[in-house]
Amino acid sequence: MRRIDRQAMVLVIATLVIDQLSKQLLLNFLLKSGGVMSVIDGFFRLVIVWNRGVSFGLLGGDRPLPAWLLSGVAIAVCVGLFIWLRRNDRPFTGWGIGLVIGGAIGNVIDRARWGAVFDFADFHVNQWHWPAFNVADSAIVIGVGLMLIDSLTGERRRARPD
Repeated sequence: MRRIDRQAMVLVIATLVIDQLSKQLLLNFLLKSGGVMSVIDGFFRLVIVWNRGVSFGLLGGDRPLPAWLLSGVAIAVCVGLFIWLRRNDRPFTGWGIGLVIGGAIGNVIDRARWGAVFDFADFHVNQWHWPAFNVADSAIVIGVGLMLIDSLTGERRRARPD
């Protein structure tokens, strides 16, 4: 196995473990604490939100898409990302793929366990409120960011004359 593949798989496993442990521990804690806990008044609290949609609650309205459909799409994306990883030789892209796969699988596990994704991090300032999210969501966002940065800086490197 190539070094980049090993690194990506370590990120997949680390993301899954941290995501699932944080969700289980926080869900148990929040259920005993009434479902909401202020961490930083007026800015950050821990909450119980069951996301039946996709990222940040999109498509999760009155008639959300079935959990099996969302999970199937996530698994198909993971397969595509794994194929991309095997053809990739760039570390940032490999690390990004590992984080995205780990986050996607973490949320698929939630859908299989609970029929929805458990989100708990709730940031807000005055009337501005970011949708609740979890470790898996954070890994996906960071992973996509790494892939974007790598694609932008890689193109610039290739475009430079030697």
